[in-house]
Amino acid sequence: MMADLMKNKRGLIMGVANERSIAWGIASAMSAEGAKLAFSYQGEAFGKRVKPLAASLGSDFLVDVDVADDTSLNRCFDTIKNRWGSIDFVVHATAYSDKAELAGRFIDTSRENFKNSLEISCFSFIDVARRASLLMPEGGALITLTYQGSNKVTPFYNVMGAAKAALESSVRYLANDLGPDKIRVNAISPGPMKTLAGAAIGGARKTFRHTEANAPLGSNATLEAVGGTAVYLASEMGAFTTGEIIRVDGGYHVLGMPQSLNL
Repeated sequence: MMADLMKNKRGLIMGVANERSIAWGIASAMSAEGAKLAFSYQGEAFGKRVKPLAASLGSDFLVDVDVADDTSLNRCFDTIKNRWGSIDFVVHATAYSDKAELAGRFIDTSRENFKNSLEISCFSFIDVARRASLLMPEGGALITLTYQGSNKVTPFYNVMGAAKAALESSVRYLANDLGPDKIRVNAISPGPMKTLAGAAIGGARKTFRHTEANAPLGSNATLEAVGGTAVYLASEMGAFTTGEIIRVDGGYHVLGMPQSLNL
């Protein structure tokens, strides 16, 4: 039974690629709790995927956005302002790296891909926060997604580890900047999940199986679990939680080595 925790709240979901996306799990959970949603996508191909998913949640509010383009971002938030006037939350699930650089050594990261990865995976959240905060006169919530490769070496995560470390630091600085405006800023850190983005990382299947076998709860996170955490952060239940990196990984992050039975 749902509790209408998000009733009368409106927000933007950024980063849905398909029904297995973490952003989709979050959107589904928020919609079930009464939230009204807008969705961003980049390009016609993703738009065709997102449109029927949005419609299944009763939303016809879709905006084509390139997070690396100021004009595109301005147009997105102008569109939201013109239609809704204000918003209560944004879910930022946007990240990118050249797939070819997620299979070798970190030391071989190219300058171009490093800059591109940091811009899309980290700076875009700052850019979005700047614009979204102007549409939150009564306060609100900004949520992004990170991963444990930000602070622990994870095979083949490479430049994305550096990007997520920068993103987590940005969460803390944004939480401080926007706290006086009653805007909360947090990140959710799931373990490995079977998503389109996760599949781009070398050895993804082995990583998934390893964490599932060793996590204290004996499982990787589900979309529903991540979605429930996002509902908590964006609802009044999370009214005094900000600047946090909340791990939803079955407890895997507490381990110093694999479980003894699996050595």
